Amino acid sequence: MLGYPEAALADVEHALDDAREIPHAATLMHALFFTAWTHSHCGNHLIAKAQLDELVALADEKSSLFWKTLGMLNQGCALALTGKTTDAAQMITSGIKAFRSTGGTLWAPLWVSYLARAHADIGQFDDAWRCIAEATTTVQTTKEKWCEAEVHRTAGEIALKSPHPDLAKAEAYFERALAVAREQRAKSWELRAATSLARLWRDQRKRDEARDLLAPVYGWFTEGFDTLDLKEAKTLLDELRA
Repeated sequence: MLGYPEAALADVEHALDDAREIPHAATLMHALFFTAWTHSHCGNHLIAKAQLDELVALADEKSSLFWKTLGMLNQGCALALTGKTTDAAQMITSGIKAFRSTGGTLWAPLWVSYLARAHADIGQFDDAWRCIAEATTTVQTTKEKWCEAEVHRTAGEIALKSPHPDLAKAEAYFERALAVAREQRAKSWELRAATSLARLWRDQRKRDEARDLLAPVYGWFTEGFDTLDLKEAKTLLDELRA
């Protein structure tokens, strides 16, 4: 989240290598979960899928409902990110129900925001906004704020996808996402929020403002230029500079 994706990938791969050397299933499941999540965040969806499939299979073998449901939830998020939105909505909904049955509450804002994205992509906007409201409330009540910026950014994207797009509402959500990310010094979330807002401003013919917003955020990064977020930001920035 701090903006060092290559360092993050090196850390999780090191952790996974260590976990495979230890004959302890819980350690391996823990490592597979976080390694897959990191790859997914960087846009390496095929690698993430393979690791999640391994996690769910191992959790089944060990009868670990906790790790199986976390694997399912991550699989649902991966489906949402790769356009398989109907399957994503079903899997995330089932995963949230199963996870809550274990008493788990961690990561709930993130899961629900991905479910909101899936609902929006299949045109279920009432459900999408219900999920956004739930994610926002959960952030405030549990104080699990590490993904708060992404919740707001997702809400902005949903506002733009709605049958009657609300540009002002989307802009407000993107600006809130930027403010939260900057407060947390979460450069990865800041880049996503800046890209979303710059894209909106481009479409409103505010190209100079969009470029001036995105350029310094992108220019801060020193690594990870082959990750999805940075490639998308660069493509947009090149267009704005043309």
